[in-house]
Amino acid sequence: MRIRATAAAATISGALALTAFAVPAAHAGTGTASDLNKPGAAQRFAAEAPAEHMSAFAAETEPVVSNVTVNSGQDVVLGTTNLKTFTVSLTASHASGIQDAYIDLWHGSDVDHVDGYLPPNEDAATCTAASTTTSTCKLTITVDPRGDLANSLAGSWHVTAGALAGDGSIYWNDYYGKRSVKRYSKLTTNAAPEPVKKGKTITVTGSLTRANWDTSKYMGYTKQPVKLQFKKKGASTYSTVKTVTSSSTGGLKTTVTAASDGYWRYSFAGTSTTPAVNSTSDFVDVQ
Repeated sequence: MRIRATAAAATISGALALTAFAVPAAHAGTGTASDLNKPGAAQRFAAEAPAEHMSAFAAETEPVVSNVTVNSGQDVVLGTTNLKTFTVSLTASHASGIQDAYIDLWHGSDVDHVDGYLPPNEDAATCTAASTTTSTCKLTITVDPRGDLANSLAGSWHVTAGALAGDGSIYWNDYYGKRSVKRYSKLTTNAAPEPVKKGKTITVTGSLTRANWDTSKYMGYTKQPVKLQFKKKGASTYSTVKTVTSSSTGGLKTTVTAASDGYWRYSFAGTSTTPAVNSTSDFVDVQ
C-alpha cells in the first residue's frame, strides 16, 4: 500500500520534540505511527505555535473543540479507481482565538499500530472566525483507492481532531470519533419474460458486486441477503416480496408469479464494510 506523508509532519528539533510530552495525555494519545507518517500535536502545530509558549502547553487552557464533521456526516465510499475528495471541519474556541486546526482519519487498534492513514491535503486549515474567540476550520482529504486502501481496511476508522489557539495552547485527540470507509457496491436486476401473461412465472436475476481494493476490480459479494421488491404501476412505494441470498459469485435468481404491471428491483441493506444499494428497476408488462 502506498504511504502518503504530510508536509506538516516534518522533522522537528529536540527542543520542539519535548513539547509532544507537554500535550495532556488524554489528548496526545500513546504514540505515533512513524511508518505511516501520522503526526502528533507537536509535529503538526510546532512551526506555528509562538516560541514563547512552547514550554507552557500543559499549563495553558486547551481550546474547546466541537462539531467535528467528516464528509458532511456521510460514510466515505470508494470504488476501484476514482479518487474521492471530501471536506472535514470543526469548530474551536479559545480566549486567544484559533489559528489552526487538524483532522485526519486512521485505521488500527491504537496509535501505536496504525495500518491505514488518510491525512489532510493542506498544511494548514482555513479558519473562519465567528467571533474573537471562535472559528470554524476546514480541510480536505483525498483518497486514492488504488494506493491508500486495502480490503482489510474497510469499516470503522478513527478520527483525529486538533486545534491550535492563538497563544499556542493545543487540543489534540486521536480518538475524537469514528467514520466508516466502505467499498462501493453495485446491484442489478433483470425480470423476464417481458411482456408476460398473468399467472405465469417471472424469473428475476441480478448481481451484487462491490469494489475490491486489492485488485482494483469489482467482485461478487457472496452469501448476502438481498430483498426482491415490487412496486405496482401507479404506486409510490416498493414492498418486499422475498429475500434472496447471493451466490458464490454474487449472483441473484428467483421466480415469482406475474400478477400485475409493475417494477421489480433488488435492494441490499448494506454491511459494516459495504453501503446499501438499490438496483435500477425493471418494468414488466403483465397481459
